[in-house]
Amino acid sequence: MSKVKYKRILLKLSGEVFGGKQKYGIDPEVLGIIAKEIKELKKYNVDIAIVAGGGNIFRGLSGMASGMDRATGDYMGMLATVINALALQDSLEREGVPSRVQTAIEMRSVAEPFIRRRAIRHMEKGRVVILAAGTGNPYFSTDTAAALRAAEIDADVILKATKVGGIYDKDPVRYPKAKMFKKLAYLDILNKKLKVMDSTAVSLCMDNNIPIIVFDLTKHGNITRAVLGKGVGTIVG
Repeated sequence: MSKVKYKRILLKLSGEVFGGKQKYGIDPEVLGIIAKEIKELKKYNVDIAIVAGGGNIFRGLSGMASGMDRATGDYMGMLATVINALALQDSLEREGVPSRVQTAIEMRSVAEPFIRRRAIRHMEKGRVVILAAGTGNPYFSTDTAAALRAAEIDADVILKATKVGGIYDKDPVRYPKAKMFKKLAYLDILNKKLKVMDSTAVSLCMDNNIPIIVFDLTKHGNITRAVLGKGVGTIVG
């Protein structure tokens, strides 16, 4: 069996991923594919934490654009991430992968509260930890939550799953000739204003020396290839 490059990972799944081709709601087929990919990765005894987004159900900034209070919209978005996390947990456990959902906003009847030491212990016991409700605070994105949790659990890398090959100089959907970067420094993202993660998340990763790999989730085996260090997507750091 190949040797892994990263022993403990934090996988960031955007809400758009949960929505599948429709980009809204929850696509059970996509969840099943993700669960199978994670089951395959568990064969390498990797510690896995996942941060779920919620944009497929509700996005706080969209609510603000229509006149909603920003903090209220962000709290609604956090609750949307919990729905995604529970759906992913169900798919994982149907594949025989034990998992736990931990939330930054306490809701003990459906999930555990986020406790750093407990999350690490779950991973040490082979469970996948799904982290929901962002940081528990408005005005912070789930990308920032991913960077924060990665630092807290001593993750070796953040794997940011997208629907494109990596980070490009332009939107590859709109510009077919857009150039994909293989490697970038943290400051490149900030200086070039590349829309891959918000500046707070990138700065947190930079301050804590956490590499970021942005890759295409839709290609089978890409999560495992990224963990094995096989040059998938764009690496930042």
